[in-house]
Amino acid sequence: MFPIRDDNPQINQPIATYTLIGLNAVAWFALQGAGFGDQLHASVCQYGLIPADLFAANTRGPCGEGGLGWAGLFSSMFMHGSWMHILGNMWFLWIFGGNVEDSMGPVRFTIFYFLCGIAAAAAQIITNTASPIPMVGASGAIGGVMGAYIVLFPKVKVHLLVMFIITFRVPAVAMLGYWVAVQLLGGITSLGASGGGVAFWAHVGGFAAGAALVWFFKDEELLLNHPYHGWNQTYTDPTSVWDDPRNRQ
Repeated sequence: MFPIRDDNPQINQPIATYTLIGLNAVAWFALQGAGFGDQLHASVCQYGLIPADLFAANTRGPCGEGGLGWAGLFSSMFMHGSWMHILGNMWFLWIFGGNVEDSMGPVRFTIFYFLCGIAAAAAQIITNTASPIPMVGASGAIGGVMGAYIVLFPKVKVHLLVMFIITFRVPAVAMLGYWVAVQLLGGITSLGASGGGVAFWAHVGGFAAGAALVWFFKDEELLLNHPYHGWNQTYTDPTSVWDDPRNRQ
């Protein structure tokens, strides 16, 4: 299942969301060679976040001397491991970022985004502080955006493409709840693994941070512009999932 759009109207131009997508794209082409040649590996090692570096662990991994240390908390959010990695992350940010930014404003949203990314990295690091494997990707920060979305717009319909054949709509709370459940299951099964792979705990940590931090970053005045904020919504489409006949107009 892959989200292709939501039914949430965009009120303001999502300047911060566009900027973050643009910065990720610039990093992908300028620093990572668009995923080709030795530049990809070099960039992951140089700008990725390596837990072993942070705690002076004597663990040698694929990056040798390691990367930027604590600065990697930020630089790693703009690094990716493949075309599918960056395209998937940027697509999710495009789908869910704009409306969350609408609820905060661009400055608050930017701070919120980076705090979620840091929380996501911390959640992954805790599972293996001596790991020499570099962590890269905006997934944790975007997980925070998704955590905020499920709190702010739980009943908004998300259009899903299934097996590249059919589409259907489900409430955001169902789609995003399923996503974080998969990440949690993946995280549990990955405990004790020493190799690379998906940073499931970063996704879970980012999601949890976003769901918590949104209460401090949302702007109630901005949310008044959104007709689909919260659980008190009405739908006129009788085919809509979770439609309550009492709310039909």
